Amino acid sequence: MLDYVTDKQTATETDRHDEARQGEAFAPFTNDPNQYKKHFYIESYGCAMNFSDSEIVASILNGVGYGATRNAEEADLVLLNTCSIREKAEQTVRKRLSDFKRIKKTKKGLLVGVLGCMAERLKSKLLEEEKLVDIVVGPDAYRALPNLVLEAESGQKGVNVLLSRDETYADISPVRLGGNGVSAFVSIMRGCNNMCSFCVVPFTRGRERSRPANSILQECTQLFNEGYREVTLLGQNVDSYYYTADEDNPNNDSVTFAQLLEKVALISPLLRIRFSTSHPKDITDDVLHTIARYDNICNYIHLPVQSGSNRILQLMNRTYTREWYMAKVDRIRELLPGCGISADIITGFCTEEEADHQETLAIMEYAQYDYSYMFFYSERPGTLAQKRYTDDVPLNVKKRRLQEVVDMQNRLSLESNLRDIGKTFKILIEGDSKKSDADWMGRSSEGKVFVFPKAGYALQKGDYVWVKANECTQGTLLGEIVVGS
Repeated sequence: MLDYVTDKQTATETDRHDEARQGEAFAPFTNDPNQYKKHFYIESYGCAMNFSDSEIVASILNGVGYGATRNAEEADLVLLNTCSIREKAEQTVRKRLSDFKRIKKTKKGLLVGVLGCMAERLKSKLLEEEKLVDIVVGPDAYRALPNLVLEAESGQKGVNVLLSRDETYADISPVRLGGNGVSAFVSIMRGCNNMCSFCVVPFTRGRERSRPANSILQECTQLFNEGYREVTLLGQNVDSYYYTADEDNPNNDSVTFAQLLEKVALISPLLRIRFSTSHPKDITDDVLHTIARYDNICNYIHLPVQSGSNRILQLMNRTYTREWYMAKVDRIRELLPGCGISADIITGFCTEEEADHQETLAIMEYAQYDYSYMFFYSERPGTLAQKRYTDDVPLNVKKRRLQEVVDMQNRLSLESNLRDIGKTFKILIEGDSKKSDADWMGRSSEGKVFVFPKAGYALQKGDYVWVKANECTQGTLLGEIVVGS
């Protein structure tokens, strides 16, 4: 499962990642607004894969004469790219659909569509029972969107939520929506085979399939040539990437995730590579050794734990034990000293007792996470947990345990930053600081946010610079440029 956005009370350091922006509307920063006769407006919710999918949708719509706009009132087509991982995410989307339903009453011809996981899960309910939308498109059916728009324009409802065993959108060049012009998402695989009992992804995004390696390398190379200096390789479980095909590999050699990482790293030492998300069972020594060999593969791993209790992990169908997970953390620390590690954590899963919760706190302390994405359990219809178990932990208990997890992570994040005081890091400049255009903001290989004065140096977005950490907050390191490092 990819790292998901949540509200500020239940997540720390979500502003570290572009994918942590929920419900944000995008338009390409290079688009000529006069180039297109019609315009679409898109909001994306949930994980990084949804944001990446929105860029694929933008490319498809550009091809049939639709340009992007940041203003919904200018749009002929409004799209919400949705998430079903938590009930709150669906409630947010329903509210937005109600807002657009009111707008439709005053704007003749406006079409509203739902894309993504919520579209796949709810299907006809959105169209018939609630009459909120004109178009419903699942994650594997975006190529059909132009025809579905035509159907909706004729007064019919446009629906395609069929899952695919081979769709990867490998031949589509995404239109980069918004962003900073420095970092970009690159999808390398789709779907998931893990069947964690709490998760809807296998049912809304289908089985795993890996994108051809050559198309990934072409996209990353193009991004580098366009001035991007960081790519994040995306998948529900990137470490299980495995591609083999005669047309892509003349010798029919397989390409593993470790080999793909190396291929992307060799594009240029100036191109940083991140990846998300890793299932602990699949991150191999080959991957760790590859990270260690290349300075431009970031020294950071997102390693979701979900729970520290063996009993709960078994109910979640996570296929590892706490002892196995801790040994994996040890191996990462051994091969990649100083590696940043983050996690996903769920509190209040079915039958969770106080002892289980304490084991989660203990494993957080052991792993010394730099930051985490934290949630209380939200039962999702259709999941194995919903079918097999009773959601029996009271909401107030879930929230109290979640707050204890958040408090623990806040302390660990601050301690992690304090350990970096006095050290010097290679920072990729992403743009101006949010608080002052006299300061730069950038990130270290370990994923930590740095803010530092521009100090008259001739630097720009996308440059690398060495920065010494002088002080910190829980979420940010404050430093100064060091010349000659």
